[in-house]
Amino acid sequence: MNLIENVREALKSVQVNILRTILTGAIIAVGISSLVGMLTAIDGIKSQIAESFSGLGANSFDIRNKGFSGGRAIQDGKEEKTYPKLTFREVQDFKQAYTALGISTVYASVTGAAEIKRGSETTNPNTRIRGGDENYMSIKAMKLASGRNFSNLEVRYGNNVCIIGKEIKETLFEANEDPINQKISFLGRPYTIVGVLEEQGGVGQDQGADRQILIPIENAARLDKRGVFNYSITAIASGPERIDYEMGQAIGMMRKIRQDRVAQEDSFDLTKSQSVAESLEEVAGYLRIGGFGIGFITLLGASIGLMNIMLVSVTERTREIGIRKALGATPLRIRQQFLIEAIMICVLGGIFGVILGMAIGNIIANAIGPGGFLVPWLWMFVAFMICVIVGLLSGVVPAYKASKMDPIESLRYE
Repeated sequence: MNLIENVREALKSVQVNILRTILTGAIIAVGISSLVGMLTAIDGIKSQIAESFSGLGANSFDIRNKGFSGGRAIQDGKEEKTYPKLTFREVQDFKQAYTALGISTVYASVTGAAEIKRGSETTNPNTRIRGGDENYMSIKAMKLASGRNFSNLEVRYGNNVCIIGKEIKETLFEANEDPINQKISFLGRPYTIVGVLEEQGGVGQDQGADRQILIPIENAARLDKRGVFNYSITAIASGPERIDYEMGQAIGMMRKIRQDRVAQEDSFDLTKSQSVAESLEEVAGYLRIGGFGIGFITLLGASIGLMNIMLVSVTERTREIGIRKALGATPLRIRQQFLIEAIMICVLGGIFGVILGMAIGNIIANAIGPGGFLVPWLWMFVAFMICVIVGLLSGVVPAYKASKMDPIESLRYE
């Protein structure tokens, strides 16, 4: 009995014992789908995050409040050092000073729980209101589906105009209704819609942008009667090769504006956007390792289940093994047959597992944020290699047991 005949016999065994094959393949499919699904979802989310940062490029940086900036923070019995918040006037002064080097945008989060009204229509109280200037959308790589951006005069005088997210439009307006120049109200004030954002999704820096409303930063500052808003700055250097120099200049400008003393550390945080993307990549790497570990544990359980089923199969086919040995089949050929059968079952289960895992992974990734359909070729190849290895390992003990059977005793088995 040569190798080709062993493959044929394995195929026949798979077809004859179809229920056993389905159950065994299902065990492997669950393990492979968990592995491929988790890794596909992680890769999909990672690509969405990378896309959200690609609009900023490698020549941008952010200036934000440093550490804990309100009240007193106690950690390990010690009072943590606090820093004053960036004020509206400070960020505006920085924007004016930075114009000699490049462009920047000033923005602030007004609230994350606003209720938007238009006549009798009302949104859920989960709309995020953010103040921004005329540069905010271009620097944050946000695009308009209709309408226009804020004008310089609207930003300067803080007019009651706004740009709404796609989800706000769908909630308050009919599908064929144009929201431009329509009135809505929130935070006790009426606003005129001048633009509608394209769908943003839910991954990256502007998570939840589809239920976001932008208003002019001067208008937002008027709402900040108690001075509690968190103002931030994103600046674009004149070129990637000048990013380090201009970040140094920006630190000097902000220290001067904040009146930080010479020996005093910076009272603000300056972060390079590229370093944020690298940090997210590092987190994705840890998640991938974790996903691989969970998938491996699942497959380990599946391989033990497969080995048990194959051992039962050897017992059930004792007379068959005895007949083949009596007809001249060597122990090597018997081992090959059971190993090929185990590998075949694993590969069949792996095919369904890969398809199921790829579908689940893409569903999870697209549920978090819209993106294209991801085909994880690397993980598909890894999954099939794992199937072959699992088949070999799971089939070794049953194949060895079958090859060591005495043909005379096997023929007597009932």
